[in-house]
Amino acid sequence: MAIGELLLAKNFINEDQLKKVLHQQKIAGGRIGDNLIALGYISREKLEAILQEPPPVPKTIEETGLETNFLLNSVLRIMYISALQTIPEISEQIKLTRGVIESLLDFAKKEALVEIRGPSEKSQNIMRYALTSAGKERASEALRRCEYIGPVPVPLDTYQIQVQKQTITNEIINMEKLKKALSHLVLSEDIIRQLGPASNSGRAILVYGAAGNGKTSIAEALVSAFEQPVYVPYCIEADGQIIKIFDPSVHVTLATNTNGANGNSHPMFLPQMEFDPRWVRCRRPYIISGGELTLEMLDLDFDIHSKYYEAPLQMKAIGGIFVIDDFGRQRVRPHELLNRWIFPLERKIDYLTLHTGKKFALLFDQLVIFATNFPPEELMDPAQLRRVHYKLKINPPTADEYREIFSRICESYGLAFSEDIMAYLLNSFYLKHKVPFAGFHPKFIAEHVIAACNFLGTPPRITRQLLDDSLENMVILPGSQ
Repeated sequence: MAIGELLLAKNFINEDQLKKVLHQQKIAGGRIGDNLIALGYISREKLEAILQEPPPVPKTIEETGLETNFLLNSVLRIMYISALQTIPEISEQIKLTRGVIESLLDFAKKEALVEIRGPSEKSQNIMRYALTSAGKERASEALRRCEYIGPVPVPLDTYQIQVQKQTITNEIINMEKLKKALSHLVLSEDIIRQLGPASNSGRAILVYGAAGNGKTSIAEALVSAFEQPVYVPYCIEADGQIIKIFDPSVHVTLATNTNGANGNSHPMFLPQMEFDPRWVRCRRPYIISGGELTLEMLDLDFDIHSKYYEAPLQMKAIGGIFVIDDFGRQRVRPHELLNRWIFPLERKIDYLTLHTGKKFALLFDQLVIFATNFPPEELMDPAQLRRVHYKLKINPPTADEYREIFSRICESYGLAFSEDIMAYLLNSFYLKHKVPFAGFHPKFIAEHVIAACNFLGTPPRITRQLLDDSLENMVILPGSQ
């Protein structure tokens, strides 16, 4: 659902206004939000307030967007496997509010699937529930169909709306933000000038150039320029199937203000909840994949035993940055990878297929960065290059930039920066052997010097001998074998 359709659903604009916005979008391009503002349909402040709204807390079964039987099976499975007996315990595990859990258990009682066993040991006001024989049989059947235990999913449509609201293109990266994010790197003004528009575009970026000059470091640093939080669901439901998305190894969680006056943040206490607990507030995700990448890793991963899915890499990166590092060295050929992504890169829509054969569309909302030391024309044909809208060549550092990098590295490693050593390095190595500068060289030298000093039991210090030893490891010169 586009932002315009979202505003239509919320009655902020009517159908005629939406048609005008979409027509403007087709002619002029740009962000649909900017076009809405330009046409006077909504103020920037109101639009930002709508886009930053967190997923609302579902107070009823209907508001979860899931069928009653689907939710009931989730409750029965977790009661059967984890032996949970009280509403607070179940609420904590499957991330639904007390009211929703009570409604589900009331329905289960009418169907003779659960029974009340009396008050909890912790509180006389909290009842214990247990599965009946019929309930255990229903739970076993539910487990045969799917063994997923955990937070209940968010419907696919609901997920798509939230993705559109927090799309990476809604966050503007200005010169100040970008320079701050890249301040620990020594880069030319030209690189920063080119990287800014590319970052704001949401379009694919190709970063290429000689190895060891900061292509991956630039991609990693770019993440910190994005400051807006995003909401990531634990999992989603598509055509009755469960797909896990939240991954602690990828998604960095942010603190929430769920504590009330009594200090209790339990999901059963609805007034203290900021947003739907089926979601996690996170930083924009960052995923980097290198030579291990295969086409299979870009498809849904169905566990035939547990009967649910793990989301592919690009799905976990939605709303953030996905770096294909060492592009051209993957187990999958570059042309095959790009052919897989031609439509997503161009139309921002990906298609995934369930094991049932059902195919569904998914917003492809991420900043894709290809980092390579191969010439672009060796990796991509003209049609593929056309779909990579931004191409940044990272050149080796100049002599002044190299000096600045070396100085910063020495400071970070507690090594004295010496002009004599610098002059010796420039004249006896780079100029003499015609070796081009590379951004990784100073760090390589410093680490070798530190390791040698530790072995010798001497204070960390760059000497000509230790410098020569490190250079022999760094570059194999002609005739040195």
